[in-house]
Order: sequence, then structure tokens, then C-alpha cells
Amino acid sequence: MSETKRTPPSWLPLAAVATTLVFWASAFVAIRYLGDAFSPGPLSLGRLVVGSVCLGAVALAGGVPRPTGSQWLSIVVIGVLWFGVYNVALNEGEQRVDAGTAAMLIQVSPILIAVLAAVFLDERFTRYLVIGLALAFGGVAMIAFSTSPGGDRDLLGVALCLLAAAVYAVSLVLQKPLVASLTGVHVTWLACSVGMIACLPFAGSLWSELGDASTASIWWLVYLGVFPTAIAFSTYAYALRHMTASNLGVTTYLVPPITIVMGLVFLGETPPTIAYVGGAVALVGVAVARRRPRAVAEEPFETVAETLVEEGAQRPSRNRPLQEPPDPELTRP
Repeated sequence: MSETKRTPPSWLPLAAVATTLVFWASAFVAIRYLGDAFSPGPLSLGRLVVGSVCLGAVALAGGVPRPTGSQWLSIVVIGVLWFGVYNVALNEGEQRVDAGTAAMLIQVSPILIAVLAAVFLDERFTRYLVIGLALAFGGVAMIAFSTSPGGDRDLLGVALCLLAAAVYAVSLVLQKPLVASLTGVHVTWLACSVGMIACLPFAGSLWSELGDASTASIWWLVYLGVFPTAIAFSTYAYALRHMTASNLGVTTYLVPPITIVMGLVFLGETPPTIAYVGGAVALVGVAVARRRPRAVAEEPFETVAETLVEEGAQRPSRNRPLQEPPDPELTRP
């Protein structure tokens, strides 16, 4: 007698999503808070060391991964870009823009992923993607102008956050074929470890800054590695096993408002007023770009019959009518 597959309680995937969103939003606030204690490179290395150790404990419990040569190449690129360049760029960018603005800028990444998929994965470049791209970059322009009243520092911060979004998008496109044969936790751990190795040139600075940092700052650094990195990626992978990728992806739109609330509570800062409008426009653009074109409507019964005749099918006799088309309500997915 075969055992029935146990399904988790319905609230468990939702709890995993909520955990992921709160921890990812808190990362923007923690990075902003640690800007005075750690420079961008050492902060990235410290976070990745803690994250790699924690992820390794989880990943190795499920066996030792054995990627192929081509998979290793993708993992190395993902590790350098997503965990190396992304963290350094975001850490540097958040020294110039507030946490909420940084979170809104990072959320442009889904539209960049759609563009890359259209170019490199032969996915359709739809009119929704074009409209969404225009809206998203219009929103980014509003954020950029709102954060730079008179200097280049804020514009550089916006550019660095967009760089982080871009390398994140490239990494996700590269990761797509990997997770078909390797578990998400294994890929994340290996890539995180590669990113840690890429940031080793900052080891001397990290050691020096740890000696000058307060105990609270050191614990916030550990928090970044354990919660937004190791735990949040694990809960995200769990949720992905029980939810569709598209539905799970939409939930990340909640990260900016959560970050803004956390920034207000813990840092006493909020984005400029125009940045709210720009962020909303950018997120609308992302939502529009993710829209799928409507499926082609079913052809009328007469058109189907004419097509059959044109292709050489025998015209049905008058005493044998064509089969009635199926009820659209029964065939709707």
C-alpha cells in the first residue's frame, strides 16, 4: 500500500514568505545602520563569512553537491556578481541613499530579468515589457532627481543600487538552469562561498574595523549573515517548493514598504516625497512588464471547419455534422 504524500499546513509556506520578506527588508536597514562602523568591502566579507558557514551547515546536511564543469562556471559567475559585486555596490550605495530608496531601486531587477530573458533565453519581447520598461525607468529617474538636490553623491548612490539590481538580474538568469539539477540551498551556499572568496582582499580592513567596532555593530554584522542571508534564503527556497514562482515573485514587491517602515522606526529616516511617487511608478512598470499576453482566442467553429477543408480534410456530409466545440468554461486552465 503506497503512502500518501503529506502536504504541509497551508499557513507554513505563507509563514516562510513572511519571514523572508521581513529579513530581506531588515537587511537594507542593517546595512544603512552599519555604514559608519564598516566600509562596504569589509561589511560584504563579514556578512558572507557568517552566511557561508550557516548555509554550509544546512546544505551539507542534504549531501555533498557535485556540479559539472559548466555548472561550476555558472556558480563562480553568480558568486562573484550576486554575492560579491551586489553586496559591495549595495553597501556603498546605501551610504548615499536611504534604506527605503535603495529597496525601491533594487525592485527594478524583475524587469531587467525579463529583458535578459527576452535577449538570451528567446522569451517573447512583448509590448507589456516595452511599456513596463519605460515606466520603470521613468520611476527610477524620479527617484534619482528627488535624491540629488545639489550634488553627485546621491546620483552615484542611485547608480550603485541599479548596478546591484543589474548583477542580481544577470545572476538569476544564470541560476535558472542550475536549479533544474541542483538544490537551491546547494547553489546558494556554493555561490555565497565564491562571493566570500572574491571579497577576501578586504580581510585586512575587516579585521581592523572589527577591532574598532562596537559590540552592537558586530552583532548587527552577524545578524546580516545569519538572518537575511542564511535563514531568509532557506525560507525562500522552502516557499518556492510549495508556491508558484510567479506568485512568490510578486510578494517581493512588499519589501520596499516594509523597509520604509523599518527605516522610520529604527533609523528615523524616510525617502523624499517624490521618491515615493517614483518608486510607485517603477513598481507599476515592473507589474506591467510581468503581464503575460492574453492567449489567442478560440477560433469560431466555422473558421475551424474552413481550415480543415483548406488543409485537405474531407468536408463533413450534411447528415454528419461536425463535432461541437468544447465548452470554453470546461477547458479554461
